[in-house]
Amino acid sequence: MRLAALLLAAFLAGCGARSASGPDLDVILAEAPAETLSAYGLFADIAAANPASGVVPYELATPLFSDHAEKHRLVFVPGGKSAAYLKDDVFAFPVGTVLVKTFAFAPDMRTPEAGAYRVETRLLIHKETGWAAYPYLWNEAGTEATYSPVGGRRTIETISPAGDPLTIRYAIPNQNQCKTCHQAGSALSPIGPKARNLNHEGQLEDWAARGILTGLPAGLAPAPAMYDVSLPVEVRARAWLDINCAHCHKPDGSASNSGLWLSATETDPVKLGIGKHPVAAGRGAGALMQVVVPGKPDDSILAFRMASVEPGVAMPELGRTVPDPDGLALVRSWIAEMDAP
Repeated sequence: MRLAALLLAAFLAGCGARSASGPDLDVILAEAPAETLSAYGLFADIAAANPASGVVPYELATPLFSDHAEKHRLVFVPGGKSAAYLKDDVFAFPVGTVLVKTFAFAPDMRTPEAGAYRVETRLLIHKETGWAAYPYLWNEAGTEATYSPVGGRRTIETISPAGDPLTIRYAIPNQNQCKTCHQAGSALSPIGPKARNLNHEGQLEDWAARGILTGLPAGLAPAPAMYDVSLPVEVRARAWLDINCAHCHKPDGSASNSGLWLSATETDPVKLGIGKHPVAAGRGAGALMQVVVPGKPDDSILAFRMASVEPGVAMPELGRTVPDPDGLALVRSWIAEMDAP
């Protein structure tokens, strides 16, 4: 499996040539971001993207969709420290933790490792004052990434996973946009590192064995994945909504005023949008009247906005410029299966 291969590669990288000191806590905890990604010491070989010793690859059971980008995630927890397990929320990571997410494309996304090139890397660093988000833009040679707080655009020419020619005007978020997605009240917070996203392929047991996670309960149910067709459509669709939408659509998120809360743990049908009228009708709703109309995806604002690429209409509003065909089909199937009132 891919995750097992990544963990083996990380182990082998740690046994071979590496940077002299590995991750540099002075740089990590400095008030200002480093100008270059390599300055953090997170990579033994930055051109080859080999993680330094103590920097661990990880994957989410259902990843957030970002214009078909292939994403490579790493976590660094300072030696002698560990994250505390939380049942429903992001784990309580110690100060000095770094979450690394690199976005890559290939000429043909049906084989994303062939000719792959990196576009951006985003760091979330747990400072003494809280989490900080720093975007880095890779050079064309793939040898270094430079701090880019203003974000940017990159034209991507590729073949989609479905085999269609695709031109993407890929958007690299600016630092304020990072805050929009990672908002938790007045603070920033990670999105992905929760038990319901990480508990697959023995990943959490590996974290516990490495000493970077404490409090892991025994017998934890596997994380649901949107591509696991053995699971009910509702479970799979809710997993997609949870990772793609719930970081904004939650009580302390940037879209809390919508009253639409899309976490996988939400149980109130109205807060999930079922039979719910939008707080503010307008262009984003089209001519539709309810967020989710049971049995009728074509009449549901949720499906309408997921299919749109128009600014001000498309949802999620950040992080994509083309629709996610698999996510859209899954959510439409979930709505279609609902019994009409």
